[in-house]
Amino acid sequence: MIAALFAANAAFAQVIPPGSSQLNPPLPPPPPRIEAPVIPQMDAPITQNYAPAPQPSFSDRITSCLDEAAANGLGPSARAAYSRACANQ
Repeated sequence: MIAALFAANAAFAQVIPPGSSQLNPPLPPPPPRIEAPVIPQMDAPITQNYAPAPQPSFSDRITSCLDEAAANGLGPSARAAYSRACANQ
């Protein structure tokens, strides 16, 4: 019975280092690591990005085709037919 009481009290014991209090807040996390940006070298060869330009979306093509049709003076029905044919090319 005495061993059970001793074991129960030991389970709730906390180790408090000397010179500190139970009311001290936890330490804040370390600040994020700051890295210097990469500086291009004067002697380094120039690297080119040869990726093709992305194709415009269907909505972008319709908009540009409608603008072309309006600039050419087409009426609303002719403008709709022109934009369909133009965007599907």
